[in-house]
Amino acid sequence: MNLVDCKNALKTLKSGLPIIFSTDTLPAIGCLPKFSNIIYEFKKRDRDKPLILMGSEQKQLIDYVHESARGDYENIASKYWPGALTIVIPASEKQTTILTSNDHTLGLRIPNSYMAQSLMKVTGPLLTSSANISGFKGSITVDGIASDFPSVKILGPIPWVKSSGKASTIISWNKSGDWRLIREGQVLVRELY
Repeated sequence: MNLVDCKNALKTLKSGLPIIFSTDTLPAIGCLPKFSNIIYEFKKRDRDKPLILMGSEQKQLIDYVHESARGDYENIASKYWPGALTIVIPASEKQTTILTSNDHTLGLRIPNSYMAQSLMKVTGPLLTSSANISGFKGSITVDGIASDFPSVKILGPIPWVKSSGKASTIISWNKSGDWRLIREGQVLVRELY
């Protein structure tokens, strides 16, 4: 098992390789935004499926949000983050180089996980996906993940704090004050009802 701390995780990420780390929902595989292709390779993920940009705090992600959606983004984010909510929002024109979607949107999330937040305070925001081979359920244990991804470094220390094992809720912004549910998860967003 290739365990690393936050400092060595940053070196790995800067070299273009991903890191696996614990979150409040499912373990994640993440990379620096400019190396997004590596996640698709390791996961054998369909390139039509976008990645999620995770950060350690709201101000780390605000520059990725298009001006038209900033007010709604800040309102929802302040109520539900950190937590198991992914917000799909129009991307800022300045940030389109990191997009993995075809519709100029970006999924954003701040996990309620000390480990994940500590990592991203050092590295900055990371493009992420669940740490599993696409099409397979995947493990939520460090040993199982290490078996699935033997060459990917894993953020320690272990054992990890227990996560929920349930995917995040995903909501998408349509227009001012108008959100729609994409995937039901562990967070109930009152603004949808």
